[in-house]
Amino acid sequence: MPSVLGVVKEQKRVAAILAVDIGGTKLAAAVVDLDGKIILRDRVPTPARDPWTTLANLIKRVQASISDVELLACGVACGGPMTLNGEKVSPLHISAWRDFELRSLVAELTALPTFVDNDAKALALSEGWMGSAAHLQNFMAVVVGTGVGAGLVLDSQLLDGRRGNAGHIGHIIVEPDGRACLCGGFGCLEAYISGPAILLQTGRDPMYAPANVVQRSGQLLGRACASVAAVADISRVVVGGSVALGWGEEFFQAANSEFVLRSKLSFLAGADIVPVGLGDSSALIGAAAIARRKIGET
Repeated sequence: MPSVLGVVKEQKRVAAILAVDIGGTKLAAAVVDLDGKIILRDRVPTPARDPWTTLANLIKRVQASISDVELLACGVACGGPMTLNGEKVSPLHISAWRDFELRSLVAELTALPTFVDNDAKALALSEGWMGSAAHLQNFMAVVVGTGVGAGLVLDSQLLDGRRGNAGHIGHIIVEPDGRACLCGGFGCLEAYISGPAILLQTGRDPMYAPANVVQRSGQLLGRACASVAAVADISRVVVGGSVALGWGEEFFQAANSEFVLRSKLSFLAGADIVPVGLGDSSALIGAAAIARRKIGET
C-alpha cells in the first residue's frame, strides 16, 4: 500500500513584544506575547558603572534565545525623569545616565520600533490590562522600590503630562523641611520609603527593617495617596515594587489605615490600596504594554 504524505502546514509564528525593565537594582528583559504571557525572561543586577553595556548584552541574549516568534516592537520601562517619549532619560538612581539617549540606542540595538516610558506608568498599564485594576477606569499604580513613582489612569486614559512625567508621587512632600532627596528637594516621600532611604535610616536591607519603620512607611504612602485621590477622584491605588511587596501585609494595612483616615470626602468612600495582581511579572508585562499601547495607535 503506497504511503500517504500529509500536507505539513507552516507553523504560524507567535507575535510578541520585546520588553525591557530598567531599575536601580536590576535590569530585566523578556519576550511577552500580545495576550500578556511571558514566553521567556532574564535579569541581571544593575551595575554601578556602564549600565548600558550590561543592558545591551542582556537584550541581545534574550533576543537571540527566541524561535518561532515574530517581535513587533520593543517596550522599555525606565525610572524618570525623562523627556517626552523617553528620547532622553535621567533616572535618579542610575547616576551614569543623564540625558541618556536610551530610546535611539535600544532601537538601533534591536532593529525594532522602540517605545520608552516611565516604569510606574508601565505598572499602571499592566495592572489596568490584567491585574488588580482590570476594568477600573480611575486608579493609580505606585512603585515602591529603589525609587517611588506612580502612573495615573483617569477615564481609562493613562496620563502623560506636559513632558511625559505625570505621576511622580515620590516627590510629594510628606514632611515639610524633612530629609534631603536625590531630586534636590526636602521631605519627599521617596526620601522616606524607598529602598535606599530605608537602608540609610536603619543600616539594614529594607526586607529586614524594624516593624515601626515598615508601619511608618505605610502611613506616609497612605498619606500621599490620600492627597492624590482627593485631586484625581480615583477608586483604587495598586502598589508594586520589591520593597512594598517584600514588606507585605503589615505595610499595606498601615497604608490603608492612613489612607482611610485622611480620605474624608464622601466620593472617596470605598477607595483602597492593594498589592499588584501580577506580582513580579507586572513590570515586564507593563513594559510590553508600553509598546502594545503605541503600536495600537498606528
